[in-house]
Amino acid sequence: MDPLIEAHRQEILRLARKRGAERIRVFGSMAADRATETSDIDFLVEMQKGKSAFALGGLLKDLEDVLGRPVDMTTPNALHPAIRDKILREAVEL
Repeated sequence: MDPLIEAHRQEILRLARKRGAERIRVFGSMAADRATETSDIDFLVEMQKGKSAFALGGLLKDLEDVLGRPVDMTTPNALHPAIRDKILREAVEL
């Protein structure tokens, strides 16, 4: 996993809990140690039942502020079937 994620791991987990995330994983270049200085960060998030899309959007903004990079965020249910299995297999738990 990318050193940027490792350095901010506890803060990411704290913010995720605050916004109602039950599980948060990193996928893509940050998870595979292929990230560059301009790479965005891809998170796969499972929210508590009853949490709205606003909570997910708030978490996205929080993480962009902390990490200083663009963040993409999705949920397992929102993954396109063509890439779902690959992402679920490669995602790294925080």
